[in-house]
Amino acid sequence: MTPQETGTIAPPMRVPVTVSITRRVDRTRLPEVTRWVQSGVNLANRREGFLGSGWVRSHAASDEWHMLYRFADERSLAGWERSAERHEWLRAGEAFVEVARIEKRTGIEGWFDSPRPGGAPPPRWKQAVGIWLGFFPVSLVFNLVAPHVPGWNALSVPLAVLVTTLILTPIMTYFVLPYVTSTLQPWLSAPSAASRSAGTAAR
Repeated sequence: MTPQETGTIAPPMRVPVTVSITRRVDRTRLPEVTRWVQSGVNLANRREGFLGSGWVRSHAASDEWHMLYRFADERSLAGWERSAERHEWLRAGEAFVEVARIEKRTGIEGWFDSPRPGGAPPPRWKQAVGIWLGFFPVSLVFNLVAPHVPGWNALSVPLAVLVTTLILTPIMTYFVLPYVTSTLQPWLSAPSAASRSAGTAAR
C-alpha cells in the first residue's frame, strides 16, 4: 500500500550535498593552515549528517587548497553552515586564508567533483574504477558472510537482491565511497595526458 493510499505523506528523500571550496592560503604559515583545516574537519565531524571531507593541493608550491565536504542533505548542511562554531572557525582563519570559489553538487557524483582549478570532474572511467574499488571488497565480504545467515539460502532471488542492496547501498554511500574517493583524490584530480599535452601546446 502506497503512502497516498493510506493517507500519509512520505518523508522527503535525503539527497547528499557535496561542497567544493577553493581557498588561497599564506604559504609562509602552512603549519597554521594545516591545523586550522583539521580543526574545521573535527568540528564538522560532530554535526548531524556529516559524511566526510578531504583536501588537496595542486602541487607543493601551490597557494590554492581545494577542499571537499559532504552532508546527508541540504538541511544538515545548512545547520553546519549557520552554526556558531563554524563562523568562529572561519574567523580564526581570516589572517591566512581567503575563499576563491565555492561550488555545491548533489547526489553521488558530488564525491567525484575534482578539487582542482576549474572544478572539472575526473573522467567517467576513473569514477567507475573508484566505485568498483569500493564495491568489490564490500560485495565480496557480504557474499561470503550472507550464506551463513540462518534462512538466507531460503530467500528467493528478488528478495535476496533487495536485502543485499538495502544493506550495501548505505554502507557504500556513508562509509566506503567517502573513504575511497578521499584516498584516491590525488589520482582522481590528476590531469589527463591529453590535458597536459594541451597545456604544453598552449605555452
